[in-house]
Amino acid sequence: MSNETNAGRNTVVVVGHGMVGHRFVQELRKRDIDASWRVEIVCEEAEPAYDRVGLSSYVGSWQRDSLALDGNTYDGDELVVTHLGETVTVIDRAAKRVVTSAGREIAYDALVLATGSYAFVPPVPGHDNEKCFVYRTLDDLDAIRAAAEAAGPGASGVVVGGGLLGLEAANALKLLGLKPHVVEFAPRLMPMQVDSGGGSILENLVTDLGLEVHTGVGTSEIADAENGNLRVTLSDESVIDASLVVFSAGVRPRDQLARDAGLPVAERGGVLVDASCVTEDDSIYAIGEVAAVEGRCYGLVAPGYSTAEVVADRLLGGSSTFPGADLSTKLKLLGVDVASFGDAFATTENALEITYHDAVAGRYAKIVVSDDAKTLLGGILVGDASAYAMLKPMVGREIPGDPAALIAPEGGVGVGMDALPDDAEICSCNGVSKGSICSAIAEGACDIAAIKGCTSAGTTCGGCVPSIKQLLEASGVELSKSLCEHFAQSRAELFQIVAATGIRTFSELIERYGTGLGCEICKPTVASILASTSSDHILDGEQAALQDTNDHFLANMQKNGSYSVVPRMPGGEVTPEQLIVIGEIARDFGLYTKITGGQRIDLFGARVDQLPEIWRRLVDAGMESGHAYGKSLRTVKSCVGSTWCRYGVQDSVGMAVFLEKRYRGLRSPHKLKFGVSGCARECAEARGKDVGVIATEHGWNLYVGGNGGQSPRHAQLLASGVDDETLVAYIDRYLMFYIRTADRLQRTAPWLESLDGGLDHLKAVVCEDSLGIAADLEEAMDRHVAGYQDEWAAVLDDEEKLKRFVSFVNAPDVVDPTIRFAEYERKVPVLLDLPQVRPGASTPSDSRAGADGPANEPVKEGVPT
Repeated sequence: MSNETNAGRNTVVVVGHGMVGHRFVQELRKRDIDASWRVEIVCEEAEPAYDRVGLSSYVGSWQRDSLALDGNTYDGDELVVTHLGETVTVIDRAAKRVVTSAGREIAYDALVLATGSYAFVPPVPGHDNEKCFVYRTLDDLDAIRAAAEAAGPGASGVVVGGGLLGLEAANALKLLGLKPHVVEFAPRLMPMQVDSGGGSILENLVTDLGLEVHTGVGTSEIADAENGNLRVTLSDESVIDASLVVFSAGVRPRDQLARDAGLPVAERGGVLVDASCVTEDDSIYAIGEVAAVEGRCYGLVAPGYSTAEVVADRLLGGSSTFPGADLSTKLKLLGVDVASFGDAFATTENALEITYHDAVAGRYAKIVVSDDAKTLLGGILVGDASAYAMLKPMVGREIPGDPAALIAPEGGVGVGMDALPDDAEICSCNGVSKGSICSAIAEGACDIAAIKGCTSAGTTCGGCVPSIKQLLEASGVELSKSLCEHFAQSRAELFQIVAATGIRTFSELIERYGTGLGCEICKPTVASILASTSSDHILDGEQAALQDTNDHFLANMQKNGSYSVVPRMPGGEVTPEQLIVIGEIARDFGLYTKITGGQRIDLFGARVDQLPEIWRRLVDAGMESGHAYGKSLRTVKSCVGSTWCRYGVQDSVGMAVFLEKRYRGLRSPHKLKFGVSGCARECAEARGKDVGVIATEHGWNLYVGGNGGQSPRHAQLLASGVDDETLVAYIDRYLMFYIRTADRLQRTAPWLESLDGGLDHLKAVVCEDSLGIAADLEEAMDRHVAGYQDEWAAVLDDEEKLKRFVSFVNAPDVVDPTIRFAEYERKVPVLLDLPQVRPGASTPSDSRAGADGPANEPVKEGVPT
């Protein structure tokens, strides 16, 4: 950036680029409408800001960019400069400049310290062994992964610390194939969040999930063992033979830089700041975990964001002060819900505790109320935290009715949405309150999609969607589940009706369960359901009339009325002979050819009467329909995998070919795309697909719910390290569950977002068979596979079906004169302004064919304007 561009601007240097540092920059740039500040960020890590709270999700995917925070590179913003891989080594307060590890000197008008914290490693003898790690950064996880892979599946790993981060680290070891031991000095796990009752339930739940828990003991020594492992001795003199140790015993503020600059620090560490987050030096601020606001550090991201917003406001002349911190937390650890809020440990004088403890069901709930039992003060939830969204906003407010009903098991009275105040947080992922959602409803957002669009509520995990529905209903909005005016049922309900009754025609279904004659919504939807529940050809009998144009002609209609033909190439494989046939067809029929994004070849420009002959030549060459026209499986994209690539660890092509042949022709609510990558380099872009499969040395990782298109979504990890058989079983169940329950034209990403319970519920259904329907789902898929037939070949073998493929039913030998092309390096359609057809005329006027030759010949007349 030029000096002229910087003229008149102040410079703020941000030391550290974690979540809070990034929030500060975003807030400053958003609020600085006069562009009075330029920002220079010094970031120690090689990656710009990423989601450290979601660090555990990196395990399994090993895709660093999946954790990247939105806008963390500030592309196109000339007022933000980022220096990656550098640290600030000196703060020269007198000269108001910093010096970095690269020797860079940066002058500042304001300095913001966002250095965060570091993992505390207790001074246990042997803590510096090369097989000891901390759990803090992406680099830390990469190092742990390498050690775990060297140890091999089934080896033991020790996590020192049984708090939140300790359990996350233990889960990471479990996902890496190790047997985790958790050592916690306190008498229970997560001692800062749960009490003894909740701790006992939590310990039972995580033990059932494969963790071995050691509470009430410390770590005395770590030493090399004779077998090459580590000998971890605990304070009770028990010994664990472990391949590695991960320290997750808490964090400490990274305040050394401030100490070296002579800035005051708090008694227990952290840069001392006042409520405006400014230090003793009025040009230096501290935010996030390193800031000791009026002497206290906060280790949660929400208070950190508050400090970032305070400083952004102060630099622009505002008077914001730190509003205090809500230390309530809601977590899911190893699939176990844990939540605490308010005065969870009943420290208020004369406070009363009401508990519900069910060791068999694995559920613990406690609320703390005032001595008159009228005011909610706090609580703890373990095993089931669904009540958290209702209870947390009620802290300090009068309880409506019996306090015990707040945590009563199913059947209790509980609290309804109408009892919640407007500041009740409904969507904890995006911080959306009840008041915000109700305001959106009042302004015309009358369905789930509209509320998602204007508030972001429900767009992340989807767990709050049921609450949003309740708010809509409470606001007087009637949520219709009707497919259309002709069917009062939803698509999922119609699917169940068809499956249960064996109805095979639209006319019978609408006669028995609907009204009227049907429309452009229900006809193709029912056609898709009928196709998903049998192997009948979609052009058989009455069903043919239900299809949209593409399905009706088994090809994609283009803008000038011509069609494109896409033969299937499983996994992108094609023989030289098939390539030659495709080239000959393109030449003989004058078609435009293009390689698609799904590793296939698309042939454009065919007239409807040419389709059967094109198909015949493709079928004779051993090819079949690629279903590019259908709401069904399109492609399974693959890299070359271990067959050819030196990085490949599994045969991705073989798996892709198998999956494409298994699921070809599978009709669904919307199109389906797969990707199979042979290693973590992810060349097949599997995490952008409805089904993504990525090879590891231990098997396959399965991702689901990824979509491209207008609203791209990354696929989410459903299972990791599974073998071939388990992978296929999980995909069978996932696809059939989606087909049965999704709405009309709903892709897998929004379906997963709208699913009550989100990904956790899907895992329970698919991987744990929580609904007891796994066998049924697999059998349904087996029936599809057994009944598959190529739709092109079936048309070629049926004279009645072939009669459909003419330009005009009443003049089958007439070539459509409206389909014309221009050629200028490549063939393109020409759109013609056609005269109106005279009433009673059998075909459109052919007067536009003119002197350019027959209507079926390309017209070489330049590019249309």
